[in-house]
Amino acid sequence: MDGSIFIKKLLDKVLSGDDVTVNEANMLIKPDLTDLNELIQASATISRHYLKEIEMCAIYPAKIGNCSGDCAFCAQSAHHNSKVIPLSLQELDDNKVLEKAKELNRLGVKRFSLVTSGEQLTNEEFDRILDVFQRLNNETKIGLCASLGSLTLKRAIKLKESGVSRYHHNIETSRSFFPRICSTHSYDDKLETIKIARQAGLEICCGGIISMGESPKQRIEMAFALKELDVDCIPINILIPIPGTPLEKQQPLSIEEILRSIAIFRFILKDKPLRLAGGREQALGEYEYLAYTAGINALLVGDCLTTAGKSIEKEKCMLFNKNQKHHSCSSSEK
Repeated sequence: MDGSIFIKKLLDKVLSGDDVTVNEANMLIKPDLTDLNELIQASATISRHYLKEIEMCAIYPAKIGNCSGDCAFCAQSAHHNSKVIPLSLQELDDNKVLEKAKELNRLGVKRFSLVTSGEQLTNEEFDRILDVFQRLNNETKIGLCASLGSLTLKRAIKLKESGVSRYHHNIETSRSFFPRICSTHSYDDKLETIKIARQAGLEICCGGIISMGESPKQRIEMAFALKELDVDCIPINILIPIPGTPLEKQQPLSIEEILRSIAIFRFILKDKPLRLAGGREQALGEYEYLAYTAGINALLVGDCLTTAGKSIEKEKCMLFNKNQKHHSCSSSEK
């Protein structure tokens, strides 16, 4: 089969509103069949057709470290020997959080998330973070997100009532690869939390991490799982092997394979925001801009949880230099 003809056929199919199949997506993996440049140009066409703007969000660590989970990629797990300085919710400074949210809002960031380590907050911790969300809701105009681990329906409803509009909970990887990276909770536990958050009326931000040793077909498996979940935004993280974690010596994906994966995600998730998140600078370097051509249309700006990022002004400059339009926040978007 001619690779150019195959890509064109799939592109026409997606632009007409139809979905690619698993078998078709798996064909796009093969570099001997599909040229990467042609694939990226086709995925760029899909992005332009369905999604017009770059959207920026940011996160704020409200609690760091001492997590009971044993996720192999994570520096915050109490099971690993990574050098992370713990931060408790009791140490969180409300005024600093508010100041940061307002600064981000002025810089054009649309959404702001408080993120906590651990599989589930205690009642005291949850009440504490609700207070912070209520202040953010009352004193800022930025859209509020939460990433607090597993949820009960009662807690999800309280978050919604406190002004939170979107809940973040990654599936991390495919169902078939998940047991390789975590044993303290299951893939189905992840799905249950997503179900509960949606039941409470919250939008869902859910994605995963690539370059953890999964196969290309397992990355496609994850993409189709996210499609089936019909989530509202999909963060794509690229593993940074952190000393002291089980994946500290994991061989990273090549730039070409990362870009191919992003392009295939765009074919599968044609009209969903794909958000480039942690690890992009280390993994892509000067070629990061190609990810936006390949299908990325949303961006996590500033620092991630345990790794530093570019300054927001530099992020915006890069986006403008690549002829992308970032999505500014307005009060109507809250």
